[in-house]
Amino acid sequence: MDWRDQGIVLSTRKHGETSVIVEVFTPDHGRHAGVVRGGTSRKMTPTLQPGGQVDVVWRARLEEHIGSFTVEPLRSRASAISDRMALAGLNTVTALLVFSLPEREPHTPLYQRTEQLLDLLGQNEIWPLAYLRWEQALLEELGFGLDLGACAVTGSTDDLVFVSPRTGRAVSRKGAGEWADRLLDLPPCLRGEGESPDAEVLAALRTTGYFMEHRLAPELGHKPLPEARGRFVDLFSRRLARP
Repeated sequence: MDWRDQGIVLSTRKHGETSVIVEVFTPDHGRHAGVVRGGTSRKMTPTLQPGGQVDVVWRARLEEHIGSFTVEPLRSRASAISDRMALAGLNTVTALLVFSLPEREPHTPLYQRTEQLLDLLGQNEIWPLAYLRWEQALLEELGFGLDLGACAVTGSTDDLVFVSPRTGRAVSRKGAGEWADRLLDLPPCLRGEGESPDAEVLAALRTTGYFMEHRLAPELGHKPLPEARGRFVDLFSRRLARP
């Protein structure tokens, strides 16, 4: 059994004295693990940093075996390590993919969006909004997409300012009525409207975060969301608070 693909390094963990088990996200084989012999060497360590773009060949005697990777570097994203915001974003993306994606199941559109997002690392003025779009795509890909086209109560497309935490559907101010304080915020940027200032993006991330924590995570066995996401949102929030 063997295949070749490109992918993004998601995580590594030591295996024996000199090898590592590497998880990569590939367009055709999804999230896939394999052993890299000599992965702890000085030569291989920079190649296997999370976020790195690699060419991988996977081989195993049987398909159900973990198998081994031969890895060649294509593009490093090591520059993110020197930027606190970029590093937090990178850690969030890789942690959420490991957390949420089933093994060996292709998610090609999400892979393409992930590659595009990681190529924007370091561009801190536009990255939070790009990340929000990616997080919406992740929810959509996994069956928890938000339906923000019209009010769930009245059917109107005007004055949509809330999201139902139960259904993920938009709710207008009129449709919310006395239930408004129990609904989630629907900033315009969540619908792809307006100029998307950072304060709106932060509010939108709190809404998508609700569905990750209360809808996605329970489907995965009530695992807590990766702490990396909370650290990124907190860092983003503190950046906004600075004069």
